[in-house]
Amino acid sequence: MFGISVPQLIIILVIVLLIFGGKRLRSLGGDLGSFIKGFKKAVSDEDSNSQQQLDKPKGDASLTEQQQAKQSENK
Repeated sequence: MFGISVPQLIIILVIVLLIFGGKRLRSLGGDLGSFIKGFKKAVSDEDSNSQQQLDKPKGDASLTEQQQAKQSENK
């Protein structure tokens, strides 16, 4: 996996556990999970917004131009 063998991965995990400790490592995992969840939600919201803009009929733009022309004629 990524050029790291299992013994090397275990050594890295032990070092991380020694640096951060058990409690802090657990909270870091929770924070990382909530960050990933929020990031995925933001990406999916942005995709749905862009898809709605693509699905929006182009007639609306000409309609608003016609409305603007009528409003300027009334003034």
